[in-house]
This record gives sequence, structure tokens and C-alpha cells, in this order.
Amino acid sequence: MKKLWILALIAAVSACSGNAKTDPDTPEPTTDPVKPDPTPSAVGFAKGADISWATEMEHDGRTFKKKDGTSAALLDVLKDCGVNAIRLRVWVKPYSGWSGKNDVVNLAKKVKAAGMKLMIDFHYSDFFADPGRQVIPSDWTADKDDLEKMCKHVSDHTTDVLTALKNAGVDVTWIQIGNETRDGMLFPSGSLQFSNKNKEFASYVKLSNAGYDAAKAVFPNAYVMPHQDNAFDYNNKKWWFTQFKAQGGKMDMIALSHYPQLQSNAETANAQALNTISSLAKELKVPVMVAEIGFKATEDEATAKSLFQNFMTDVQQISDCAGVFYWEPEVDGSWKPAIYNSTTALTQYTGTTQSSPWGAYKLGAFKADGSPTSVMDVFAD
Repeated sequence: MKKLWILALIAAVSACSGNAKTDPDTPEPTTDPVKPDPTPSAVGFAKGADISWATEMEHDGRTFKKKDGTSAALLDVLKDCGVNAIRLRVWVKPYSGWSGKNDVVNLAKKVKAAGMKLMIDFHYSDFFADPGRQVIPSDWTADKDDLEKMCKHVSDHTTDVLTALKNAGVDVTWIQIGNETRDGMLFPSGSLQFSNKNKEFASYVKLSNAGYDAAKAVFPNAYVMPHQDNAFDYNNKKWWFTQFKAQGGKMDMIALSHYPQLQSNAETANAQALNTISSLAKELKVPVMVAEIGFKATEDEATAKSLFQNFMTDVQQISDCAGVFYWEPEVDGSWKPAIYNSTTALTQYTGTTQSSPWGAYKLGAFKADGSPTSVMDVFAD
């Protein structure tokens, strides 16, 4: 423990003392970070699922079944489908504790017992972070205008969660620093408005590197990565990651989200995403992970399966793609977390006024009886 404490202290200090270039006018490319061991090929292609809602669903009485109809724990159902890795998000001080540190550690121990690899997704928020919503955790708001203090919050939180996992005997293979941070993170500290991109990226990179360094201090062999949305949008992804590297941003891997049926032409979006994955890996010299994917399985199961199958067949031919994670496949289009029913809580946690409850998530891949749809068969192929 003493060694871990010393490593964490070193990471916290270095994160806020020059890891990113401070001159906003003359960014210079940096050398590629040392890739961790084991290599992507040694880890194997991840066929994963983000099941961060699982414990709340079980709390609500939800149960699950294998494809043959026998009742089983969710992780056993997923393994039966061919899933070999799990992604869990972490919120700082969440509603009712779901996706907080204790919830994540308890679920991660089950992942380990199931023999599956683990990805940890740091949102650095009390609720969902995405391009338009990067709300500073309530306990950090007093420091919103102090970048150095915000760096320390990022470092301390990362160290705290990962150390808890390590102390529980859980290994972590992949670690996300921020969730869909196209427009930055921890608004306004690391906001990217692109009006003064060099200065803004310098601030964002300091925050990101604070998380990277803290993560590496606890799990030095983990792949640590930033995360972007819209995998189909190659030009903007290339531009963004070029700016990130120019300011000294550290990454062992790139994480992308891909929801093809939310675009005007899903097959075209699939093809564009495949090009983005292949091109970014070659140009930036790091592997790429599809950290989120989802399809309209409960609306049109046949089309969803076909789209997913086509994508998985092609993406596994890209040697630099590390894997694919389906986002919350265990939901059925009707269940929703308790916070979605509270406009007061949603207003508090989203930072914007919510006049009505939120609907259920519609891109899951399970049926109402807790069994997987045929879309999940794609993982077994």
C-alpha cells in the first residue's frame, strides 16, 4: 500500500506540473507513448458489453435467461453469447450510488470471477458525460476555475477507484479517461470551444494527462485512452486527435463510439467507421477500440443483427482494432433507471432544466423476459 500511495502522489504532482505543453501558440508534436505490455494481439479481440446498469436492474428484480431458456446470472448469459469482456462506467457521487466506486468494485469482482477482462470508463462527473454535457462533480464545483486543483481532483479520483479495484484483486485491461470528450471535459475547466484551440487543448490535455498518469501509476500495463463519439466522422476525429497529440496528450489506444442506425444510412456509417478505425490506427500509431456500439434490436431485430454482423465481420479484419463493446445490451427498451423518472434529479444531475421524465433506452439487445435477442449471437461468430 505504501508503494501505491507513493506512486499515486507522484502521479498527482506530475499531472499538474507540465505534462502538457503550456505555450498555447506553438504546439509541437510529441513522441508516441510507450505501449503497454501485453500487446493487443496477446490480449485478444475484445467482444465486450457495457453492463453498468446491471446491479440496479437486479435491485429492481430483473432476472436473466440463457438462449436455451435456463435462468442464469447476467455474466453467465453474456459468456454463453460469446462475450469475453465487460465495461463499467464510474461516476463520482451518483444518484443512489449506482455506478459509484463501491458499486463498480462489487460488480468488477463478479467480472473477475467470471474470467472476463475489464474496462473502466471514467466520466469525471456525477452522471452521464457526453459531448454536450460534461458537468463537474458536485464535490468539485468550488474549484471549477482552478485548473491545477481540477487536475488534482482527476488524479485523486482515478487513483482512488483504481486502487480500490486493485485491492479487491481485480485487474483492469483498459481505462478510459473521460467519456465522449469531443468538446472537452469538466466544463468549463477543460471545455473545447475551438475559439482558441491551442490554449483550450492545453487545458484539456492537462486534465486528461492527470488521469492518464494516475491510471498508469496503479495499472502500468493497462491501455489508457481518450474516448470520442461518432466513429463515422473520420476527418473530425483525425483533426481532434492531431491537436491532442500536438499538445502532449498521452494515449495507448483510442476509444470510439459507433451507433450506425442513428445516422441517415447505417451501412454507409458502418463503412465510414471502418475507414476511421483503420486510418487513425495507422496515422496515430495506436490501436483503436470500439468502446460503444448499439443497434435497434428491440425495434427491428433482423436488420439490427445484419448490421452488427456485417460490422463485426469487417472490423475483425483490421489488425489494429482491439475490440467492440455493446452498450447496455441487457436492457429491453422498457426498463429504465430510477433517476429517469425524477425531473428534479435529472435537472440536478444534467445541469439543465428537465420538464418531463426520460424514456427507456431503446438500443439494448435483450427481450422483456431477460433472454438475449439474436443480435447477441453475433458475438459467438
